[in-house]
Amino acid sequence: MFSFKKLFGKEDVFFGLLAASAQEAHDSVQALVKLCQGMDQPAGLEEIARARRKDKEITTEIRTAIHTAFATALEREDIDALARALYRIPKTVEKFVDRVQIVPLQVKGVDFSQQIPLLKEATECVLQLVQSLCRGINLEEVQKWNDRLQHLESEGDKAMIVIYRNLFDGQHDPLRVLILKDLYEMLEKVIDRCRDVGNVISQIVLKNS
Repeated sequence: MFSFKKLFGKEDVFFGLLAASAQEAHDSVQALVKLCQGMDQPAGLEEIARARRKDKEITTEIRTAIHTAFATALEREDIDALARALYRIPKTVEKFVDRVQIVPLQVKGVDFSQQIPLLKEATECVLQLVQSLCRGINLEEVQKWNDRLQHLESEGDKAMIVIYRNLFDGQHDPLRVLILKDLYEMLEKVIDRCRDVGNVISQIVLKNS
């Protein structure tokens, strides 16, 4: 395994920031999972808002450092691409929460359980991928986690087919169908955002191997 630390003689500041961003993305999804299990839980809303604010601060710090750092272990464009991909996870989570708060009566008692396990595992994969990158270049490990993310995305697509079938069976109020369709698709997008992180890291590892 290639080690950036050995090359530079110290830890690159960006790895710490990227790891922190990945942790906030992970925490925002864990808070989302709690929220989906009980839409009347204000604690979940607060955790999501906190994770989003913190990750925004970290992303801003990364982008500032990109322009001021003398040398970086990774190309600046790759650091920026990964930071943006990570930031989109809590951002998408917050969008879901914003929409839920607009229509609280429509989401009361809604079952999001088909997507919850996929969300939880996808964000765990993201955390493992970023931590792996911070340790160095390990093609086999990165490929393992990225393959898992691709599988979770495929499972998410299958879950959406079942969800669409249930929504469009003609037994639901049209307005409720539109609202829930949007929310289910937003959760699916969170999984897609996690997959995007995996793709960015895979490209970085391939470039530096």
